[in-house]
Amino acid sequence: MTHLAQSQQDHALIGFIAEVHGPVVIIDCIQLPPLGQALYASFDHIHYVFEVHQHLDEQHVRAITLHGTAGLRRGMQIFDSGAPLHVPVDKSCLGRLLNIFGEPLDGLPALPQAQFRPIHAKPLPLSEAVGISGILETGIKVIDLLCPFVKGGKTGLFGGAGVGKTVLVMEFIHAVSVIHKGVSVFGGVGERIREAHELWREMQQAGVMQDTLMVFGQMDESPGVRFRVALSALTYAEYLRDTLGKEVLFVIDNVFRFVQAGSEISSLLGRMPATVGYQPTLTTEVAELQERILSTRQGAITSVQAVYVPADDMTDPAVSAILSHLDTTVILSRDQAGKGIYPAVDPLRSSSKLMDKHTLGERHYQIAQAVREHLARYRELEDIIAMLGIEELSEADRKIVMRARKLQRYLTQPFAVLAEHSRQSGMSVPLSQTLTDCEDFIAGRYDELSEQQCYMRGSMQDSLLSPESGTNSSE
Repeated sequence: MTHLAQSQQDHALIGFIAEVHGPVVIIDCIQLPPLGQALYASFDHIHYVFEVHQHLDEQHVRAITLHGTAGLRRGMQIFDSGAPLHVPVDKSCLGRLLNIFGEPLDGLPALPQAQFRPIHAKPLPLSEAVGISGILETGIKVIDLLCPFVKGGKTGLFGGAGVGKTVLVMEFIHAVSVIHKGVSVFGGVGERIREAHELWREMQQAGVMQDTLMVFGQMDESPGVRFRVALSALTYAEYLRDTLGKEVLFVIDNVFRFVQAGSEISSLLGRMPATVGYQPTLTTEVAELQERILSTRQGAITSVQAVYVPADDMTDPAVSAILSHLDTTVILSRDQAGKGIYPAVDPLRSSSKLMDKHTLGERHYQIAQAVREHLARYRELEDIIAMLGIEELSEADRKIVMRARKLQRYLTQPFAVLAEHSRQSGMSVPLSQTLTDCEDFIAGRYDELSEQQCYMRGSMQDSLLSPESGTNSSE
């Protein structure tokens, strides 16, 4: 039973079901409820929760059911919960696996229901919000160097299946827990149950679950659930930010499924589609979610959002709407993964709004630019090398290619969350050490080292101390 569906004596009768069209229910109301209000009905010990989405006239509303519709019928009594959809919040939520209503999915006891928060809330007033405040170090070399996370900002993680997106997300969660002593909230939007179960188990094995809350809306659930589960997870992130005063990492997987659920609801409500078939309210719906991801003086919410790109088209209206809110874009490349370069971040296509001298400092900016220039020149020369051989290049280009290949391998590293599988301890490298190492590569101080000695290591000090302990090369 949900906390909304309490005894029928607690809440007022508000109307009766007039029509049922799949997940859409038209309710004949005695009194018109406001938009976003949570209503409920009960039948044969089954409890249904609805959310009001549209006023049709003075007596009828369209609502989306947040459960299966089996058992609903015309004339069924509908009761008013007296509030928008809300979830129980408590500090004991960490380490738990919950659904959109804050109910347990992990077989453990329910959260205490002493305090509730509505999932719909206005963004913080500008006077209370705190802007971005520099880099949030992750200990992941390629991220911190070339596309640093903005503390209190939003990062988009673009990648298909099999390129290491989930592993990277787990490592971010591990970094926030270990480096920053913070907590994480994972919102699974339209998640496949197999993937959700694997992620849950892997996070337990990696030892990061005790500082993490996971909120899932599964792929087979109502579009209303898939549309609102991100707001439910964000509500918990806001609660942890306000009560614990810690660094909060808010992970959404996948924002595109949130857009798809909104499109499905828009069609069910009879709205005319707009550009490329998306809902006319696309920009507003994305903004309602994104604009609530804010930091205060008490704590910061830093967001990492996995984004599926339809047909690899970055100009897709949904992708463009999401991109407009992001501070950092991390693109995972299948080509990189195919070469054994993990994390498979494409260093030339990934970017951050922090990449300027004033924010990063002169040294970080210059080193990052030099690394990009080396990698870009190597990419330009790859076809020539494949056809004619590296001997045909000039001496200067041969040096650039040699250093770029070593930099490419240096920017790989073993992850702590995969230590059990890879039998290699995870490496976390401070940004200052990464900058020093890259500076030395570009200056030619490591020209005598083999590529093997640069691959899957932490800092270059580790490589020089144990050059014989390399893993297989990525060639």
